[in-house]
Amino acid sequence: MAHEIDYIVHGNEMQFVEIQLDPGESVIAEAGAMMYMDDGIRMETIFGDGSDQGSGGGLSSKLFSAGKRLITGESLFMTVFTNQGQGRRQVSFAAPYPGKIVPLNLLQYEGKVICQKDAFLCAAKGVSVGIDFKRKLGVGFFGGEGFIMQKLEGDGWAFIHAGGTILERTLEAGELLRVDTGCLVALTKGVKYDIEMVKGIKTAFFGGEGLFFATLRGPGKVWLQSLPFNRLADRVNSQGGSSGRKEEGSLLGTIGNLIDGD
Repeated sequence: MAHEIDYIVHGNEMQFVEIQLDPGESVIAEAGAMMYMDDGIRMETIFGDGSDQGSGGGLSSKLFSAGKRLITGESLFMTVFTNQGQGRRQVSFAAPYPGKIVPLNLLQYEGKVICQKDAFLCAAKGVSVGIDFKRKLGVGFFGGEGFIMQKLEGDGWAFIHAGGTILERTLEAGELLRVDTGCLVALTKGVKYDIEMVKGIKTAFFGGEGLFFATLRGPGKVWLQSLPFNRLADRVNSQGGSSGRKEEGSLLGTIGNLIDGD
């Protein structure tokens, strides 16, 4: 069972989430995400997400849990913040770049949400932060997020971050949505995720939107971002004289940069 935390999201374009902890409650977060914490909050670095504590797992299971995070490009460690005071205490976590923080009550989504690798910000202790493999080669090479995404599992609150404005869309059974590969933030487990090539040679090569779309088929809920971080970084780099590519994180974007001499 995840800890029952309360929260308040502050700000508009540069948000942070303030977690309110009762005595004994804890929240987990990525290293470096903390903004401030009250006196009485104890900070501890642990292997993995700590969700296996109390379940009889030994050192090997903890190392396996932490090792899975390395595959997603995250740190081997996470940080736990625990209220050891007598009354309610606050600890807050800030978004790493302009965008929105999305609170997710995992109980509302059958206990599981899949998100892009760098979207996770923090969660109630007891929420498991794992990996989700995409078995199709097309999704792996051209999906912008590679073969591996993060999965958040449990019965508590988790918080993810994405760039720009966030669109929350509910898909009915069989309903299809085509999305730029870099704009996908998260999806519930009932949504089928695949890759579709843009039709038409002229559109594919000169349309400016890349060669592939992500296709999302319901039922389920998806979260999309209007400003992927790679798109923002490309625009910043272009002001410095380097050229940017349209395919956020895809293999073809890398090939294009090599052709350009980057």
